[in-house]
Amino acid sequence: MDFTTIDLSKWNRGKLFQFYIDKMRIVMSLTVDIDVTNLKTFSKEKNIDFYPLMLWVVSKVVNSHDEFKYSWDEDGHLIRWDYISPSYVDFHSEDENFTKMVTEYSDDLFEFYDRVIADRERYKNERAVLDNQPLNFFDVSCLPWVRYKHFDVHVFDEGKFLAPVITWGKYELDNDRLVMPLTMNIHHAVADGFHLSRFFNEVQDLIYALQ
Repeated sequence: MDFTTIDLSKWNRGKLFQFYIDKMRIVMSLTVDIDVTNLKTFSKEKNIDFYPLMLWVVSKVVNSHDEFKYSWDEDGHLIRWDYISPSYVDFHSEDENFTKMVTEYSDDLFEFYDRVIADRERYKNERAVLDNQPLNFFDVSCLPWVRYKHFDVHVFDEGKFLAPVITWGKYELDNDRLVMPLTMNIHHAVADGFHLSRFFNEVQDLIYALQ
C-alpha cells in the first residue's frame, strides 16, 4: 500500500482543498444513466458475471485519476494512494444479509475477476463487514432490484472521508438499449463537477470499448 504524502503548499489544488476541509465540507452526488448493453453482451460472450465485471470497470476508471485516491495517514496528513481497491457488498438472497469485503484491484480484468470470485467463495458464510480490509479502499454498493433516479449515501464521520462512494441499480431495456443508473458521491475538497462528469464519461467509453 504505497502512497505519496501531499504538501498542500506545493499542490495546485491546495488552497481549494483547504477551503472545503476547513470552511465548507461538501460531498457532491450525481446519478447518470449508463448504457450497459455492451457490458451485458461481453459478460455473456466471456461467460463471466456482470457484477464483478462492473466492479472492474468502475475500479479502472477510479484508479486512472488522482482525485479519487486521496486519504489520510495515521497522523492526519493528506496522502494519495498509488491505487485503491473496491470495498463491495456480496448479497446473500437466502437470508437477505451480506458480506462486505475488499478485493485487491488489478488493471487486468481477468486477474481481478478471478480474485473477486475467489474472495466471494472464501467468505460466502460470513455475514459481516470483514475486519481485514486495507486502508486504500473506495466504497461500492449495488441495488439491482430497482432502477432509481437518484441515490445518495451519507458518511457520518467528521466530513473528511475523501474516497468515492459508488452505487448502481437495476438495468432495464430502454429504446432497445440496457440502461442502468450509476451514482458517485465524492468530497468537493478533492474533486469538482468536471472530475465527477469525467468519471461517468470514461465509464461509458470503457464499456463501449470492451470486446
